[in-house]
Amino acid sequence: MSSLAFAPAAPPSLDARIAARSRPPETPVMYQAWRELLFLHWRFPSHALQAILPPGLTLDTFDGQGWLGVVPFFMRNIRPRWSPVVPGISNFLELNLRTYVFDETGRPGVWFLSLDANRKLAVWWARRFFGLPYHHADMTADWNRTTGHVRYSSQRRDAPPRLTCRYEYAAAGPAETAIPGTLEFFLIERYFLFALTPAGLMTGQVHHSPYECSPVDLRHWDEHLIELARLPLPGRRPDHAVVSRGVTVDVFQTQPVSKPE
Repeated sequence: MSSLAFAPAAPPSLDARIAARSRPPETPVMYQAWRELLFLHWRFPSHALQAILPPGLTLDTFDGQGWLGVVPFFMRNIRPRWSPVVPGISNFLELNLRTYVFDETGRPGVWFLSLDANRKLAVWWARRFFGLPYHHADMTADWNRTTGHVRYSSQRRDAPPRLTCRYEYAAAGPAETAIPGTLEFFLIERYFLFALTPAGLMTGQVHHSPYECSPVDLRHWDEHLIELARLPLPGRRPDHAVVSRGVTVDVFQTQPVSKPE
């Protein structure tokens, strides 16, 4: 359902984007580590992305352009606040397709078009308790500790084999944090997510140190995840690509998105 029928808030200011990195005063409900991330981004028609957003969200743009992102990575040491890390459950792979939005209060965040994971329990948990569009997939990944080279593959269980997603990547330079106001900061430094649930539009916050990102030696990539979302294919190499060794993350309770008074 399109959100074009409501009057959107003004886009978030740079100060608001920086403030999103502040740690909430609440106690986290979950702890995670995100490792060996690849960030691939394409400029994408804004109208096509806005049309798939729910009411209450507006596409967040950079220099007037929408962006679509593909992010494969390793989920590590996942656990609720009340549980220790459990071998065989707490580590898995995730691949997400995302774009960037803000709500009616001007809060910037991520809208996930899909998230694939190879742990059935994680898929059920995220759908049940966070309202996120997870899919169960057969996934493999190998990280070479010496070279940093990653080989990553994801075959969604209900998708044809020809749409198996594959990525090969390695860092190609030193890692640095993104400078506020740059495209990289806009794409990478995101601390809120939004999800549409039976209870309405919800938001959740995460907290972690700023990403340290490197240029990438991108040896293989494809557009199959975008095709699975039934979106037009860019038909070109990503317009922006970086890698990060990762961050340790505190996850906070989701809450209903409040409307401005």
